[in-house]
Amino acid sequence: MSALNHTSVIFDLDGTLVDSEPNYFQAGRQLLAAHGVPGFTWADHERYVGISTRETLADWRERYGLTAPLADLLAEKNHRYLELARASTRVYPQMREFVERLSDAGVPMAVASGSSRAAIEAILAGTGLDAHLKTLISADEVDHGKPAPDVFLAAAALLGAEPADCVVLEDAAPGALAARAAGMRCVAIPYVAAQADDPAFASADLLVRGGQEEFTARAALDWLAAGTRGPSPA
Repeated sequence: MSALNHTSVIFDLDGTLVDSEPNYFQAGRQLLAAHGVPGFTWADHERYVGISTRETLADWRERYGLTAPLADLLAEKNHRYLELARASTRVYPQMREFVERLSDAGVPMAVASGSSRAAIEAILAGTGLDAHLKTLISADEVDHGKPAPDVFLAAAALLGAEPADCVVLEDAAPGALAARAAGMRCVAIPYVAAQADDPAFASADLLVRGGQEEFTARAALDWLAAGTRGPSPA
């Protein structure tokens, strides 16, 4: 692991470390139904994968004509989501192994997510990942969410790391764009398999086209140790 001495790893949370999208979908569907907008589908939800909760709700206010203040909608969405998340959030097994092996190697790590700080903390605590991931930042705490680089740059600053020494793991196109804008390497593991050909993922240094089903801790560690740069082959 000596090749990782100057490497820091920044994880997206939702869809990357944990399969939380079903909970976000249910929370969003419940909220919209409560505000007179029934029929929200998984296909509708997929448009918002990788976009912060605040920015999603701002779009919903315009798209669906919601009249409640954004702050109230955000509080309601987070409340509904946290109830679901505390009941059941699944960590991807290979991601857990990857985190544990990085931790054993002393690699600095952070979580940078579009979710609220309360949601990040609840999930990390509920899954036990908080034993290894103690540095975190929410997009709510920076000026701009992904695809802007703010949340990743803030994570690097918290770690005391240079952006060029950071590797981001992301499942969504906005996150891949944010990593590139931050000047960081990116391992892209598309949550929505059909989006693997999105041009945003073409900038990733390593693209795991098969998503979580293809990702392995060993392969990711080998890639990091090799110091690979540049887009992965098709």
